[in-house]
Amino acid sequence: MDTTRNNGNAPAAGGRGVLQRLYTGTGAFDIVGKRKYWYVILGLLMLVSAASIGIKGFNLSIEFEGGTNISMPAQGASGQISTEQAERTVRDTLGNDPSSVQLVGSGASQTVQISTEKLDVEELAEVKSALYEDLRPLGADGQPSPEAISDSAVSGTWGDEITRQALIALAVFLVLVTVFLAFYFERWMAVGALVALIHDVLVTAGIYSLVGFEVSPSTVIGLLTILGFSLYDTVVVFDKVKENTSGLLSVTRRTYPEAANLAVNQSLMRSINTSIIALLPVLGLLFVGAGLLGVGVLRDLALVQGVGMLAGVLSSILLATPLLVDLKMRESAYRAHERKVLQRRRHRSGEDEVEENPAGRSDTSPESDRMAGAGAVNGSGRAATGRPSGKAERRGAARRRR
Repeated sequence: MDTTRNNGNAPAAGGRGVLQRLYTGTGAFDIVGKRKYWYVILGLLMLVSAASIGIKGFNLSIEFEGGTNISMPAQGASGQISTEQAERTVRDTLGNDPSSVQLVGSGASQTVQISTEKLDVEELAEVKSALYEDLRPLGADGQPSPEAISDSAVSGTWGDEITRQALIALAVFLVLVTVFLAFYFERWMAVGALVALIHDVLVTAGIYSLVGFEVSPSTVIGLLTILGFSLYDTVVVFDKVKENTSGLLSVTRRTYPEAANLAVNQSLMRSINTSIIALLPVLGLLFVGAGLLGVGVLRDLALVQGVGMLAGVLSSILLATPLLVDLKMRESAYRAHERKVLQRRRHRSGEDEVEENPAGRSDTSPESDRMAGAGAVNGSGRAATGRPSGKAERRGAARRRR
């Protein structure tokens, strides 16, 4: 009997736990079969992300918008200078909040970095004077000094150039990826991988817009790095799909959706392990580099990578392969093959019913059982009618002769 009749993948999971089914990858999770749910969930996520980008926009850093950067030591005459104190002083002086205030570095070299909109000479002098009077930062000699507060003007031209180069790199990357996947796999896999990449970029950017994370040049660079991770995870799944569906049309064991679902299950544990291993150094950058060392560039880089990796895992499992299945099932050859597989299963099911009831009767009364089983030999060597069988009669005659 065919043990794959339930879903065409593997025997029923029975009472096995979720972790065991996840580790063995026997096709127990119907991911492809529930693809409409994933389309709705991920589609809504993309829609919300696009709406947030269009309506709310991004919290761009000073490198993109231009402005004035003020730096001073984090040690003052009264002790450690906090970001809240610096922000309050700037707000009271200018009448509005600064773009950002953060601590950079650690120990004795730690500084307070204040970014504001572009200030003229008078406004800048007023802010620096207020910072010195309120916070008294210490100079190189360990004494409070106005010269400990420095400033620099930042132009938005550099950020615009970074953005332009990033968009060019993204376009070239997508073209090369499409060509590679179309030749190595097939065109529909290239389409599924591109849609997954678009999902990853859009969702990552949307989360930045929704939460209000600051977008810096490091963020743009980190966004480009997650494309490679997302593509790697998708290619791993597609390679297993290619292996499972090789020569599929010549056999009638599984349909294409079932073979693809089995491939996703078989690579699911690998995707999870790969994601965990990849996220460990990213978390190290985020908590150690940004939290302990206070390096803002590392924070921006790690944050976008962490968000993008999680989006990449979801898209490679819940979007790329289900979309591939829908595109493949548009072809007449795979629709005809699915009908043959289902017809074979119905035929096998009918044979099993005949085996269970050889007389083809629905009457299960004792009398009908005796009539249907006439001539069958029971465990004592007698027929169901109560008369000895031929072998039993011959053995009895031999004993009588002896």
